[in-house]
Amino acid sequence: LRSQAKECNGVKAPIDTSKPNPNEVEFDNLYLDMNGIIHPCTHPEDKPAPKNEDEMMVAIFEYIDRIFNIVRPRRLLYMAIDGVAPRAKMNQQRSRRFRASKEGMEAAEEKQKIRQEILAKGGILPPEEVKERFDSNCITPGTEFMDNLAKCLRYYIADRLNSDPGWKNLTVILSDASAPGEGEHKIMDYIRRQRAQPNHDPNTHHCLCGADADLIMLGLATHEPNFTIIREEFKPNKPKPCSLCNQMGHEVKDCQGLPREKQGKHDEFADSLPMAEQEFIFIRLCVLREYLERELTMASLPFTFDFERSVDDWVFMCFFVGNDFLPHLPSLEIREGAIDRLVNIYKNVVHKTGGYLTESGYVNLQRVQMIMLAVGEVEDSIFKKRKDDDDNFKRRQKEKRKRMKRDQPSFIPGGQFSPQALGNRSSPQAISNPRQAAFEMRMHDRQNSTTPSPNTSFTSDGSPSPAGGIKRKAEDSDSEPEPEDNIRLWETGWKQRYYKNKFDVDASDEKFRRKVVQSYVEGLCWVLRYYYQGCASWNWYYPFHYAPFASDFEGIADMPSDFEKGSKPFKPLEQLMGVFPAASGNFLPPTWRKLMTDPESSIIDFYPEDFAIDLNGKKYAWQGVALLPFVDERRLRAALEEVYPDLTPEESRRNSLGGDVLFVGKHHPLCDFIVEQYKTKNTEPVDIPPELCHGIQGKLTLNENAVLPDQTVESPVPMLRDLAQNSAVSISFKDPQFDEDFVFKAIVLPGAKKPAPVLKPGDWEKTNNDGRPWRPQLGFNRDRKPVHLDQSAFRTLGFLTHKKKKMPGMYATAVPLGTYGSPYARPLLSGQQQIPKLLSNLRPQEAWRGPTPLFQQTPQRTAGATPLLAWNRMLQSQNQYQPSQYQGLGGPMGYPQRPEDRMDRGRQV
Repeated sequence: LRSQAKECNGVKAPIDTSKPNPNEVEFDNLYLDMNGIIHPCTHPEDKPAPKNEDEMMVAIFEYIDRIFNIVRPRRLLYMAIDGVAPRAKMNQQRSRRFRASKEGMEAAEEKQKIRQEILAKGGILPPEEVKERFDSNCITPGTEFMDNLAKCLRYYIADRLNSDPGWKNLTVILSDASAPGEGEHKIMDYIRRQRAQPNHDPNTHHCLCGADADLIMLGLATHEPNFTIIREEFKPNKPKPCSLCNQMGHEVKDCQGLPREKQGKHDEFADSLPMAEQEFIFIRLCVLREYLERELTMASLPFTFDFERSVDDWVFMCFFVGNDFLPHLPSLEIREGAIDRLVNIYKNVVHKTGGYLTESGYVNLQRVQMIMLAVGEVEDSIFKKRKDDDDNFKRRQKEKRKRMKRDQPSFIPGGQFSPQALGNRSSPQAISNPRQAAFEMRMHDRQNSTTPSPNTSFTSDGSPSPAGGIKRKAEDSDSEPEPEDNIRLWETGWKQRYYKNKFDVDASDEKFRRKVVQSYVEGLCWVLRYYYQGCASWNWYYPFHYAPFASDFEGIADMPSDFEKGSKPFKPLEQLMGVFPAASGNFLPPTWRKLMTDPESSIIDFYPEDFAIDLNGKKYAWQGVALLPFVDERRLRAALEEVYPDLTPEESRRNSLGGDVLFVGKHHPLCDFIVEQYKTKNTEPVDIPPELCHGIQGKLTLNENAVLPDQTVESPVPMLRDLAQNSAVSISFKDPQFDEDFVFKAIVLPGAKKPAPVLKPGDWEKTNNDGRPWRPQLGFNRDRKPVHLDQSAFRTLGFLTHKKKKMPGMYATAVPLGTYGSPYARPLLSGQQQIPKLLSNLRPQEAWRGPTPLFQQTPQRTAGATPLLAWNRMLQSQNQYQPSQYQGLGGPMGYPQRPEDRMDRGRQV
């Protein structure tokens, strides 16, 4: 993707995001699933961790800027942080946080143990930093960290609205951790509710930033024709520094405490890591829809084929192979092609079902039963094939190890005579003192040949026994230790063993099996409703650690699938008590924390110090099932009633549920309307005039902690300056409300234009008679002509790339420092050169834009600061907001459209 800042004489010029998108596509709305940004910025895996919370906040700001530079939305930026989750999700959160705490403490203990061993052997290690370990569990609603993050984001939004030309006409909505719901589902709920409004533009181009695979399913569930996902490009085996010696090339367990090699001619790159800027990719769901259309189209159906309904069925079937709320069925593993298997069964059975499995998020259980029983018929063969494939893989790996051991050379010279990798263009070094080097190699080889191996047996006089006699150790064996499997799904009686081991009941207990299946069916209905309609119940959850078999899904057509109405989410501190281990209790009030550790506590059993992990047929612990006790909501609430009076006013504020906040700059058409609400002190909710806000609808309410024009916005980050003369404004925002029984239709809206096809036509071979090869489309522009470089261009590119690689790596997460430009945006690492302040003449400043963003200015808080944008507009009369004022803008209900849309609303892909 293209978003690089240009550099001139060591100074990075900020990117003008008001200019056309260099990726040859214009996006309307950008949605940020913020938790996917917060985690890599606060505890990165491939670079040094931030030193403090302030650095974390600046890293998050830079990351958002990088995404904004790539996408450049023209209408809406929606930031959604995970709030209190439904109970069904809390079980997974509880498992993750207990594991994270346990693994973090184990890793710290192991690191300290290895450190002491290396130092005892005379190894060299850098002095240990006295730094408190960052507990990532604080990234949970209700903590002080999340409260501070919300304040920092409000400051960041206000600053960008004041200073960045790309934000000039942008509407920004912040849904922080106080607003209940998962971040991605708050985004989907917003899209659903706006789609149901008469002013919604059906050709809106959405872009969602996040790394979770379920975002693809959520995007498909919207049935929006223009939906793109942007995510970090996954690059496996990225180098990570050893946390003991800070050197690359090995892990902590393999650290030897060797002296650090000189980095550069004068060791000038000693404190830098060989890292490249994080790259991003676009996932275009319109292309995925083309693939699905080819895959799912069926002829000779007894009912009318509807591609949109078949997409919904495909999304539903993907839930069987794994989701955040239910364990996957034992017979369906995604790596074994479970999705393809389900699609084939679906296409074979759908002729008998008489219709589709789902409709707008509601499941037809009678038809689902036919699919599940068809899977159950082949379960036995699936388990046997899995065993055969596993045995074949182990056999191949064993043969490979033997082959590598056999082919390994008996002697490899070292030192000056060590073999060099092919392609190493560095000039060969002259051999110094070859006689001494040859002598050392001979002595080393002789020493190795006379040293007895650890498996050699000895006679009574101490000499090695030629016959051996001692059994080879397990670690020297060709086979790796395998976890014990008591289920043996590939052998007869697998169902009996499964229920006995996993549920501790007999498989003949039909009543219990029926209960498990009913809970799983409820879960399937809940998850699909969650994806298409919103949260059906905040209290429901699947009460078992394991799933039933597909063959158990008999008689599910008559099972109830309704959920209680009017359920409410947990409060933030209540959720913390439900998902935190005792080791993270420091984020809770003292008397609440005591409930986790006091042996006399009525809920002490919710917080085990240690817990078992069932590998469940897997190899690694992170793949296993954490066997934690489920939290009893009634017992938890009863225990908390006694400690609720101990909350301070600040803790009570953090324990309350909040809502979304809408921000606009002074050039936005809605700005004067919002300011007028504050001037008149109107306490009643007011409808947004859609013609003033790109067709967005909802209710506006005055905000107690609002960002207001001509009022200073204090910086929550000491290294960043206050916004002395702010011109942005914020107000509470609430989505359009509907009756509880309202059904959002899962359809393509009238007026939506289908994007131009990208895939090779199915009849290409028949029609392509001129012999021209098929050229797949790269990027969004169908008409882009490929550019070819000559040899001189490649030489120049190679020179610049080589030059860049020698630059010390910056600490930033996936963003260039030039986004904020100033070395004050973040403390520099030692060994890094200070980047000069951005020059005012690097880019013409537009009259409305004002000064350089405050993130690019020095942090001194002086009384005589240069004034920023002044609030110099007079409020106009109320008739300014009449629709007739905006009829010339050309879109539905008169909201502004992109320039190319005025000629043709269709978009190239």
